[in-house]
Order: sequence, then structure tokens, then C-alpha cells
Amino acid sequence: MRKKLFITLLVLLVFAGVWYVGFSEKEPTPQPQAPDEKIDVKVGKNSPSFTLDSLAGNQVTVGKTGRITVINFWATWCPPCLEEMPELEKFAKKNQQKVQFYAVNLQESQENVRGFMNKHNYTMPVLLDKDGMVAKQFQITAIPTTIIVDKNGIIKHRQSGAMTMNQLDGIINSL
Repeated sequence: MRKKLFITLLVLLVFAGVWYVGFSEKEPTPQPQAPDEKIDVKVGKNSPSFTLDSLAGNQVTVGKTGRITVINFWATWCPPCLEEMPELEKFAKKNQQKVQFYAVNLQESQENVRGFMNKHNYTMPVLLDKDGMVAKQFQITAIPTTIIVDKNGIIKHRQSGAMTMNQLDGIINSL
């Protein structure tokens, strides 16, 4: 039992190290800002807008839409991400009329992500953060991380770790 736990922890540490190195080696694209202005992506602050390619190859801009927006940062190699994917799929389908949902994949190839989505029959909208710059902009330090933005563009919830459909529904219904 102890050996299994040790091996599991070792594997998770290796994945975390690889993920961290991937983010730390890239320089962020300069964002137009006033001097001394920093982007603050905490609860209660305005959510920054961003544009990424969708899994279908279209450019999608995420920003103030007049709808609640759920942004989930994830990767196919992340065990907690894989655990929550069926719940996110159910949530996205159930709430597609009132919520704009985006699963933002971090630094994986379009082919790899498409294969994963097809294998599991997931249909939720996926955006590709190929260079990790949007994750840096949102100060993502662990995955999965889910950010919920109200219809006025204000971040209302931010959570690292897997989420369930019931948790998401509860948060959305309280907005």
C-alpha cells in the first residue's frame, strides 16, 4: 500500500514538474496596460478577454458576453481533469442556453485533444491554449481550475481541483 502511494505521488510530482517547466520557459506576450497596472484575476475582479483557436479551428474570443461564462483549464494527462470531464460534459449540455462554457486545453496538440474528445464522445466547446499564455494571464497554477464569470464580466468563483455538475449548478443558480 505504501509503495503504491509513493509511486503515485512520484508520478504526480513528475507531471507537475513537466507542466511547470512548460509554463516557466515561455515569455508572456506583452499586454497593453497602463503603467503600473496589473491584471488581477481574483474573485470580484473583471475577467480579461482572450482569443484562442477552437478544436474546430475557428478563432473564439471569450469576454463580456451578457451571459454567464464558465472557463475550465485542463489537460488530457491530468487525472483530476479526466475525473471531472463527464460532469463538465453533462453541465455544458444541460446549461448551453444560459451559460457559455469553454474547456481550455493547455499546451497539447489539436490532434491529441481531438482524439481524446472523440474517444470519450465529449462535445463541449474546447479552446486550445497552445502556448499557455491564457493560463498565465489567468494565473493558473494547478489544473483543473474552473473560473465562473457573471454576465457583467466579473469573476464570481475560482476553484482549483475537480468540480461536479451539482457544484457548478449551485454556483450558477446563486448568480
